[in-house]
Amino acid sequence: MTRPRPRPTTTRPPAGRPPTRSDHRRPLPTATATPTPTPTATRPIPAQPPPHPTEIFAERLVLVLSGQRPMHWVARHIANTAFDELARLAELRPLCTDGHRPTIHRIGHYQPHPETYEVFARIATGPRLRALAFRLTLGTDRRWRCTAVETDPR
Repeated sequence: MTRPRPRPTTTRPPAGRPPTRSDHRRPLPTATATPTPTPTATRPIPAQPPPHPTEIFAERLVLVLSGQRPMHWVARHIANTAFDELARLAELRPLCTDGHRPTIHRIGHYQPHPETYEVFARIATGPRLRALAFRLTLGTDRRWRCTAVETDPR
């Protein structure tokens, strides 16, 4: 005659009951239960406003003019005449320096019309500051397009 083996202990809860959670960061299984605050809980971080279109375009133009991104990366955001000018400038790589990544030092803008921004930016390329200027226009599809680009002459 063989003896029955003892059943191994399981860590699963009995059927029909949800597992109990000891992790205070996860929500409790029931919607009505509220977690108790812990003394080490930090305040929630307030939501940041979305970046201004001038900041987005300045970052994109810097990446293209320094050779870190290709021209087609911004092609749909550039108007026809500005695309030709940007292509000419991108060949020269005016913001490309020896080992230094260009960083945006300061951005400012002037709004001559509610649907137009004229933007100027100072770009730090190593120890030197460079100038970048461009114009943004709001199109009929309510998207911003770059219509002019200039950099300081070398």
